[in-house]
Amino acid sequence: QAPLLESGGGSVQAGGSLRLSCEAPVRVLNTNCMGWFRQAPGKEREGVAAISFGDNSEYYDDSVKGRFTISKGNAKNTLYLQMNDLKPEDTGVYYCAASRANSACYLSPFIDYWGQGTQVTVSS
Repeated sequence: QAPLLESGGGSVQAGGSLRLSCEAPVRVLNTNCMGWFRQAPGKEREGVAAISFGDNSEYYDDSVKGRFTISKGNAKNTLYLQMNDLKPEDTGVYYCAASRANSACYLSPFIDYWGQGTQVTVSS
């Protein structure tokens, strides 16, 4: 029932790469930003990357800056997260998110739509 659908998760060795994809239905198109969150067991869901549609400004958590890249597809309803040089601490369930706010897609309270999540596991 989740409005957004993630794919591309998996298990990789440290230093490997994965690309996550997200698709949104038409009803989710009336949003101003989208982003990616991750959640490890016992931890709060945290924003790792986000992009605003108005000016294409991007946000990255310091823990992923320089390794992860968020991007929009040619279609309005697609979103990607390219993850390079993965580390064990990147392990968690990754969620696609969308918000009607302008630049709040890295803050959980402002998220209007969520995906069901895709597991990413990074081994040493």
